[in-house]
Amino acid sequence: MQVFVFVLNRTEHLENLLQSFSEHGISGATVLDSKGMARILHSEDELPIIYGLRSIVEPERRSSKTIFCVLPDEKVQLARDIVNKVTGGLDVPDSGIMFAMPLTFVEGLEKTIKK
Repeated sequence: MQVFVFVLNRTEHLENLLQSFSEHGISGATVLDSKGMARILHSEDELPIIYGLRSIVEPERRSSKTIFCVLPDEKVQLARDIVNKVTGGLDVPDSGIMFAMPLTFVEGLEKTIKK
């Protein structure tokens, strides 16, 4: 089992991404609003009125969505493939970052998995 994490900067892809996950049997994802360090530091340097106008002009660029879920090892590559297909690839600047980490235990799922 692994925890799969994807920080989606181009939030216009969120609905399609989650729909594709669901169609391929990936469920139970949690989606959080998030903001990267660079965006926080940059926005503090702006005047409040400029920041307000910028958030209206490009609202999807001001925050990200962090999506995470627990997946069996064999579904991690599928999740990666879906992310790359829906987003057009993470080699596109400012599109996001994804990673997975092995888990030593999981509790609270339909099937409790212990190692």
